[in-house]
Amino acid sequence: MRALSITLVTVLAAALVSPASAAVRDDTRSVDPLIGSAGGGNTYPGAVRPFGMISWSPTSTRGDQTNTGAANGYAYDATRVRGFSLTHVNGAGCHPGAAGDVPIMPHVGAITSSPTADTKDQVFASDFSHADEVAEPGRYRVGLKSGASADLSVTTRAGIGEFGFPAGQPASLLFRVSNSLNGSEDAEVTIDPATKTVSGSVLTGAFCGRRANGGTNNQKSYYRLYFTASFDQAFSGFGTWVNDSLKPGATTATGGEGYLTGNARAGKGSGGYVSFADTHVRMRVGISYTSLEAAQRNLKAEISKRDTVESVAQDARKTWAKQLRAVEVDGGTADQRTVFYTALYHAFLQPNVTSDVDGTYLGSDRRVHRLAPGQRAQYGNFSGWDQYRAHTQLLALLEPRVAGDYAQSLLNLARQNGGVWDRWVHVNGPTHVMTGDPSAPAVAGMYAMGARNFDVRGAYDSLLRQATVPHPDGLSDKGCPGQCEGQRPNLAEYLRLGYAPQDTCHCWGGAAETLEDAVADQALADLADRLGRPSADLRARAGWWRNTFNPVTGHQQARRADGSWVTPFNPASDLGFAQGTSATYTWMVPHDAAGLATAMGGNETAVTRLDSFFHRPDGSWATGGDPLRYDPTNEPGIHTPWLFNEFGRPDKTQETVRAMASLVYRTGPSGLPGNDDLGTMSAWYVFAALGLYPRTPSSAELHLANPMFPKARIASRGITVLAPQSSKVYVDSVRWNGRRAEQPWLPESFVQRGGVLVVTAR
Repeated sequence: MRALSITLVTVLAAALVSPASAAVRDDTRSVDPLIGSAGGGNTYPGAVRPFGMISWSPTSTRGDQTNTGAANGYAYDATRVRGFSLTHVNGAGCHPGAAGDVPIMPHVGAITSSPTADTKDQVFASDFSHADEVAEPGRYRVGLKSGASADLSVTTRAGIGEFGFPAGQPASLLFRVSNSLNGSEDAEVTIDPATKTVSGSVLTGAFCGRRANGGTNNQKSYYRLYFTASFDQAFSGFGTWVNDSLKPGATTATGGEGYLTGNARAGKGSGGYVSFADTHVRMRVGISYTSLEAAQRNLKAEISKRDTVESVAQDARKTWAKQLRAVEVDGGTADQRTVFYTALYHAFLQPNVTSDVDGTYLGSDRRVHRLAPGQRAQYGNFSGWDQYRAHTQLLALLEPRVAGDYAQSLLNLARQNGGVWDRWVHVNGPTHVMTGDPSAPAVAGMYAMGARNFDVRGAYDSLLRQATVPHPDGLSDKGCPGQCEGQRPNLAEYLRLGYAPQDTCHCWGGAAETLEDAVADQALADLADRLGRPSADLRARAGWWRNTFNPVTGHQQARRADGSWVTPFNPASDLGFAQGTSATYTWMVPHDAAGLATAMGGNETAVTRLDSFFHRPDGSWATGGDPLRYDPTNEPGIHTPWLFNEFGRPDKTQETVRAMASLVYRTGPSGLPGNDDLGTMSAWYVFAALGLYPRTPSSAELHLANPMFPKARIASRGITVLAPQSSKVYVDSVRWNGRRAEQPWLPESFVQRGGVLVVTAR
């Protein structure tokens, strides 16, 4: 089809960004926070603001107070709840996931025993029906079978809840201060009837502390969450508990649960309760990671005594509507818009603010620090192995200032951690989870996409040191596999051999580590070029993926330190790899796809192999469950649909991207293909729907496919994407500002300069 005229492009682009439409646009109606709450997505449906510190969401139970129905506290098919917790992490995979701190539960009935003694959640929990549940951006409401109800909304660091109780029955709120998802080392609660407040804290952490292989490396604390809750009415009764001992009338209690599982933790912990004579109770709560006083200041600054859930929720909705205008899409079906805007919503749930309103924050050294001039917020939660493949680039494209503060936050945490950049940071705590050195491509990618408000030279110097100077942690096997301590495991041996040896690498898998480090070294080389400090050594190291590519098998394969290949070899095996097989990892060379094709025997061979990677023997699309084929539920291969562009077959990229986006991303609770992993899977979909994807993790070049909406606008970048045949799959032509694109990807100047992109299709 002939390309649209420039005149028509101009008219359409102008219409797309008209002030009238922008002023009234509210895409929150297309967001369904319940998407991903079943089928392993591990999202949560509760009340949260963009990048919020507080996320007030239900903690479900299947009859075990030390466990939940899902990794992040809520499973759609677990319709019994034991509290509404103040903190969450979106889509983390370890079970239980992270946080879920301070569950607060409305309870109907007399309190005659310790809630902690109710280890099977038979008394102090309640069933509910999804018919009585409403989840919206910034607000969560549910009616419980007990007759109680909860209506919750939040600001960035504070929340407001209105709890209803049936008339004529005892009404109380339980503060399960020790009952974080992973347990706790310590907890405390203080009830002050004179001021109508409940306050306290929990000392916890332990992300991924119950790994399937029995590892206990992360059964440790690294933060204390403080809270203060203020009520609109006096207490008619109160009390506390420790373990199985209930103390009516007491005002303080302390005690943690520990981090073990089952009977070793069940029945332990502390909490408090307050009772009311009225059937409607309003509570305001503030949180902080630095002190109780900071939690009080956060609450005072963000929620007034005159506020109601309705007033805070209205403001939350306006905030989300503004945030979602980062990408404005028009056209498509209602379901397509729901999937898209929910994915965008999930992408903006993290990183999470960890600094207080006055700029104080908890560092990785567990000391209180203050923001340096120019940094607006300290952020926590970095699922690096996941996020660097899509999420951090999307964040920098859409919110470069947030991305810049995020990069500065990671640098701050590294400096407080002896210079080591941890690959998975929970709040402030280094957890060592996963493999590789993901901070390098994350930081380089954010900088390439336009994040500039951070100390990029300081970040580069720090990352370069970790990539070139061996660190003692690199020789530790503590936490392996899965939580190995070293940022660059056994770096001296890696530099000597040019690959990570399976037998002496002190890593999760030698071949995977080699591939991850090659991507990281490419990222450092790219960043060095941008800073005017080119490094031939780093550029050469980026090619070390060849050292674990076995030309005999045609696959990536683990090697021993003596140079021999680890055998027997099976491409369906994960030996030498991390959460993936050789069949998947063989394609994990996004920065040198041409070199990979050459190693395989040329583009034609690479295309044939990649085709079989995406299709089952009967010709149907592979959507997971086959170790020899594409797995859209996990990160090592999510870039592969775009590789056909590199091999001279953009038509196959176009059909594969559209197929995966349509088959595994849907409406409904099971609408995500796997763990959202702090917005990574959602970010993949946002890119795919726009017909764009980062060509490499550390550049702003963008692969092309046909967009799924006829119109899209990234106003902050001055980018308009027009795809009049968006329902079609195969691209006919691409024009950027009237000039035909000759390659199936766009140069970095597209992100830098913006303009009108017109994609016609057949």
